[in-house]
Amino acid sequence: MNNDMLSSKSNKIWWSKVKSSFSSKYEPRQEAVIDLIKSSNLQTLLVDYFDASLEASNICESLLKGIHKTRSNHRFIKRVLKLSEQGDEQCHELLLQELASFASLSNPLLEIIDGTVDFRMIHENYSHLLRKLTSRKRKIKRREKFTRLYKKAAGYGFVITYAVFAIALLALAMHSMVGLLGAPALLLPLSKGVMKSVHGGGSLKTSFLKHLGSQLDVAARGIYTFINDFDTVGRLVTRLHDEVEHKRQVAKMCVRNGRNHEVIREALKDIQLHEHGFEEQMDELEEHIYLCFLTINRSRRLVLQEILAPLS
Repeated sequence: MNNDMLSSKSNKIWWSKVKSSFSSKYEPRQEAVIDLIKSSNLQTLLVDYFDASLEASNICESLLKGIHKTRSNHRFIKRVLKLSEQGDEQCHELLLQELASFASLSNPLLEIIDGTVDFRMIHENYSHLLRKLTSRKRKIKRREKFTRLYKKAAGYGFVITYAVFAIALLALAMHSMVGLLGAPALLLPLSKGVMKSVHGGGSLKTSFLKHLGSQLDVAARGIYTFINDFDTVGRLVTRLHDEVEHKRQVAKMCVRNGRNHEVIREALKDIQLHEHGFEEQMDELEEHIYLCFLTINRSRRLVLQEILAPLS
């Protein structure tokens, strides 16, 4: 039991540090990303990635506002439970007023689900972008492989051509003193040209394709993580939304049956029974949203690092 309490306490301390240090919604800042996009020939899909990650951050922000509003509304329920412990008639009237106030409030999570955030559409849009990123990455990988093989084949071709030409020059040199003296002078620049052809040209293109493939790979990994995170968050939001709706219906029933103390007592027992679980659900959803924020920012930084990395 003590270990559980210590673990819970340390978890709360860790999350308080995470939330207090969370000063910036987007890392890197979207303005910096836009400037980079304008100043470079960035892949359209990478632009789509940064747009999607910005949208993901905005969704997280909306969800956090919804949770904070839900916590604020829940203060009425806390006061109701506190008043129910006193049991006198005056407290009963105050209790009904608090329940009526809570029942009159809208469900903040319903407003988000119906208006701001469509988790099904998020899943479909991000899955579509993931398929495009993956397809493009595979095409670049094939081009990189083809370029590497072409470079190797071209190198072999130059070596064979050089060997044939060298043999021809040596054969000529055997029959001519001028050829014997001039052969080395002709072979030297030719050999340099062969080495330059073998080691140059294609290397730059291969490096560029590899660099671009790495950018798309990191972006695809980020989108894949976003999909999984929002699938989880969507389930948690739906669960918490249903719990809030249940409490609102119970509160309305209590207001309708305000003089029936037995009905009120049983309703409050139901609320009290689920109170701890409800607060845990709010904490769990909030933690997942902060984790989403951290994941989004980390993914954006990694993609930007790949874009700015020098060609190897």
